[in-house]
Amino acid sequence: MVENEATPCQTDRPKGPTSPRERRHEAILDAAEALFMDQGYDRTSLAEIVRRSGGSLATLYELFGNKQGLLHAIAVRWRDETMQGRVNQVEAPDASAVDILMGFVRREIGLWQSPRTVALLRMLVSEGLRDRDFALQTYRDLHLPFIAEVSALFSEWAATGKAAIDDPEAAAHLFLSTISGDMMLNRLFGVEDGMLDEAQIRWRLQPFFSHFRIA
Repeated sequence: MVENEATPCQTDRPKGPTSPRERRHEAILDAAEALFMDQGYDRTSLAEIVRRSGGSLATLYELFGNKQGLLHAIAVRWRDETMQGRVNQVEAPDASAVDILMGFVRREIGLWQSPRTVALLRMLVSEGLRDRDFALQTYRDLHLPFIAEVSALFSEWAATGKAAIDDPEAAAHLFLSTISGDMMLNRLFGVEDGMLDEAQIRWRLQPFFSHFRIA
């Protein structure tokens, strides 16, 4: 069970008219996520989700396939709301490459402090351990798009002389591993005093900045 938070669909999702099918899709996702967070993925039945969201079990199967499909759809929605476009959010016109990356670090720290993030990733890990295909799909759909985004940024910097990065994809993996590894493990295991702050992460990144001539 997670602490009460504002539901992202109420705060972060772009507003605007949607079709009845899209509204039904979102209503089912909202109900499923709320129940998964409140009583656990394994203890939540599809019948409960339908009762909370309205509609029918047939519609749920049509849109998501099964409960695992629902969990995956919730994860993809979370990715779209919180992660895509987070790397190259320039906070000032004259921001340096280091400023851009440290801005991302601040957003990443905030993300890992979210009970929703931790609860969702615990469910994904648990289900992934039971089903390798689900684990691979989760990796492809949540992690690899983020690697691609960072790689594209590093490729741009290499092409314009802002950094000396010979393998942008490998550098992206290294960057994300450096900043996320400890935070992910500590939060997933509930080790609150093991969380790194921005200064500690900056210290860890100094060899990365130096090696790739990022300034």
